[in-house]
Amino acid sequence: MLKFDIEKKSGLARVGIIHTPHGDIKTPAFVGAATRATVKALTMEQMRELGSQAILGNTYHLILAPGADLIKKAGGLAEFSSWHGPTFTDSGGFQIFSLPDVKITENGAKFKSHINGDKFEMTPESSMRDQWAIGADIHMAFDHLAKSEKREDMEIAMHRTHAWLDRCVAEHQHIKASERHLEQYLYAVVQGGTFNDLRAKSAEYCASKDVDGFGIGGVFTADGMDEMLKTVNSILPENKPRHLLGMGQEPRDLFIGAEYGCDTFDCVGPTRMARNGSLYTLDGRINIKNAKFKEDFTPIMSECDCDCCKNYTRAYLHHLFKTDEITAKILASIHNEHFVVSTVDKIRKSLLNDTFEEYKNTFLSRYYHN
Repeated sequence: MLKFDIEKKSGLARVGIIHTPHGDIKTPAFVGAATRATVKALTMEQMRELGSQAILGNTYHLILAPGADLIKKAGGLAEFSSWHGPTFTDSGGFQIFSLPDVKITENGAKFKSHINGDKFEMTPESSMRDQWAIGADIHMAFDHLAKSEKREDMEIAMHRTHAWLDRCVAEHQHIKASERHLEQYLYAVVQGGTFNDLRAKSAEYCASKDVDGFGIGGVFTADGMDEMLKTVNSILPENKPRHLLGMGQEPRDLFIGAEYGCDTFDCVGPTRMARNGSLYTLDGRINIKNAKFKEDFTPIMSECDCDCCKNYTRAYLHHLFKTDEITAKILASIHNEHFVVSTVDKIRKSLLNDTFEEYKNTFLSRYYHN
């Protein structure tokens, strides 16, 4: 069983440590989205320097290229990418079920590679085999994401997710028995969409299974996220970690997630926005391409200690974006990723010293100009 120590609790919020074969993760923590075994525009050394504790790869993308078997030959995701720290993989279900030509059956999903048109089929069993080959410390069970937000579709997807979870657990245990020299762990994924009664059913089902932790996935509204997480995390066992999948582009989501019992988060949003010139500041996001920054010789954010803010000005970033220099995306990504990682680190500290409410209110009122 994955070891998870809770250091302090306050309501559903908690501070803890997840102990993985590649090191510890002090929670709450933001996990770098290394979709194709890389966080876009950043090296793993840069990720370490900006404070990231873990990365998350995407199984769908990694089986398309370079292939799970090649990563296994390299020694696993951490060795292959030169990260050498804690690693997660999600199943890739979100991406697969978003494809226009995916064919879903009770057995799994059939789809074509967007790279070369090769045909693939992912089942709960193949997802487990691929994730074991990729070699991350923590895997996500293969779940079904409904394309529609209708209750009927959400319920079908939830029940299929539960059936697939049983098969994921069985295959995970089978591989684990034959790979006794490896330590890899499985998270169940809670579905149910925007319907809290379905979320409760899914949480109860996932909690009853022999898994090491939980992912909370699918679609939900920002306005209803607090109630959904309160429902789910009041049911999930307290002694196992919880990962909020794909959340972290909006700072308020990080505060809500931590307040209602989530331990780790991941999102491609911060670096995606950075590549388009949208940068975080404590006073909200700015578009560095705007003309008003052409002669602004201040840092992106004076309170930030990332390499970008310590060494470069808004005017310089504006110039790099306007001339389409690759360096623009690198420096902007360093800043945005650091901003999110450090925000969650500060949430952790505020929970430890009982100042969470003060920190949350101060941060969010300034960021969203309330």
